Amino acid sequence: MSGNLHQAGVRFLRQLGRHAEPIMDAYLSGSVPDQALEPAVEERLVKDGILYRPEPGADLHLRRAVRALLEEALRDDRNRQIDANTGSALATVKTLAAHYKEARHQGDYAAADAYLVDLKEHVYSFSEGLGHSVRVLWSRINNEFGYVGSLAAKIRENELAQSQVSELLAGLELIDFSELAETAGELRELRRLLVTGLQRNVSSCCQELGVVQGRLLELLGRFRKIQGRTRLLRGWLLHAEQQPDYRPGSHTALPQMPQLLNLAEPLIAPAAVNIHDSSQEAELLALAAQIRAQREERASAPLAEAGELVLDAVESFEVQPSPIQLAVQEYLCEVIESGKPVSALTWWHARALPWDPETWLYQVIGGYEALPDEQRACFQLDPDGEAHPVFSGNFIVRDISLWLA
Repeated sequence: MSGNLHQAGVRFLRQLGRHAEPIMDAYLSGSVPDQALEPAVEERLVKDGILYRPEPGADLHLRRAVRALLEEALRDDRNRQIDANTGSALATVKTLAAHYKEARHQGDYAAADAYLVDLKEHVYSFSEGLGHSVRVLWSRINNEFGYVGSLAAKIRENELAQSQVSELLAGLELIDFSELAETAGELRELRRLLVTGLQRNVSSCCQELGVVQGRLLELLGRFRKIQGRTRLLRGWLLHAEQQPDYRPGSHTALPQMPQLLNLAEPLIAPAAVNIHDSSQEAELLALAAQIRAQREERASAPLAEAGELVLDAVESFEVQPSPIQLAVQEYLCEVIESGKPVSALTWWHARALPWDPETWLYQVIGGYEALPDEQRACFQLDPDGEAHPVFSGNFIVRDISLWLA
């Protein structure tokens, strides 16, 4: 495991050193255009998690982890690292939006562009941080906290993850998009960043966190159920060690089964109509109307006089085989007696059978297929015909021969 991590780390650091120029350009300018990178280099940096595209059609940006690494190494005060606190991030975004609007109002477009780049980076980093938090929670759930060694540790990790989900949801509730829309005003870039893009990312994150929270509660219930059964089993083992002469009694002979052993669920759960539930009033009235209608129909329908029922003896009958089946049986007997191949059409001409040749061939094939496996293995059926001249894969049967295998 450590060897794989070492190789992956060395490969990642080599990527950083080999492509230091575009990485620093993306760090200083906030993004790097597609034209500045070769397609192979762009694909490699995106695949290794160094660059990413926040939305379709946008330029490439540095990953949050790489930017934080450069900020810490260069001790750059210009690029302020985003706080994990949602309130602090929102305050920073609103401040930068106010700087951008003021610069545009004063005609200082260079400063406005700089503020816009910084604002984009903060918004993208905030969205990426939310997505990263959700991915971390899913990774912890998918392995069911397999990195801890005990069930109690699993429960503590689950409770910690639930508290983190609650803190994230509470932080996202602080985002007021109507206030952000007022902050953006009529500026298209600000509305696209603060209203459209951010709202889409936050909504998706809230949905994911809801699913994560449900999954965490399901896991917590499973872990606590296992923990309860484990404690019960440990208590039983301890009791057996302290009292080795203990023998369980015959619980079936008791007048009442102990609650500890009476774990079987009833076959049919008890049910009753709740007449005090006003939400079911329409269904109850519909059922009552149907019962009343059925009773009225039964009362109005005249009773027909029943005749005398006489049970006679069941007449015996016998199913007679069809003449063509009897002819097929005679044909099979002829094959057995002769021991040589017998053509079906030749036998049909010799007997002057009344059926057409195609019907006779179908009946012979059906009689052969209807034989039991051990009897059919004694015969060999050979079709005589030719392949279709136009449609490949089709075989036209002119005659069939049957003989003993």
